Amino acid sequence: MKANALVKIGLSQRIFGVGPQVAEKLCSKVGIYPQMRMSELTESQILSINKELNNLTIEGQLKQKINENIQLKRSIGTIAGMRHASGLPVRGQKTQNNSSTARKLNHLNRHV
Repeated sequence: MKANALVKIGLSQRIFGVGPQVAEKLCSKVGIYPQMRMSELTESQILSINKELNNLTIEGQLKQKINENIQLKRSIGTIAGMRHASGLPVRGQKTQNNSSTARKLNHLNRHV
């Protein structure tokens, strides 16, 4: 992580599954000043952040959970599962113009 970044921004940008709101709640729960930088953290603060992060579903566990949910939708045969399988937008977006991003992302191995 960048040493000069704010703690909440550094956490939200580097950890999959931790957004700005979760990072802010995490900082307040641990007792870190909101404008503190990554370089200013002490060892005890880093350990307390790691302890709180262990209680969350992040990184590999979250990616596995997302893939399992997509696989379940495909096996049941829902509309969303079929659209995942064919690489189309899943949540009702139009396909005539702007579905190129969905074609890139909607594959079975989306979160690897």
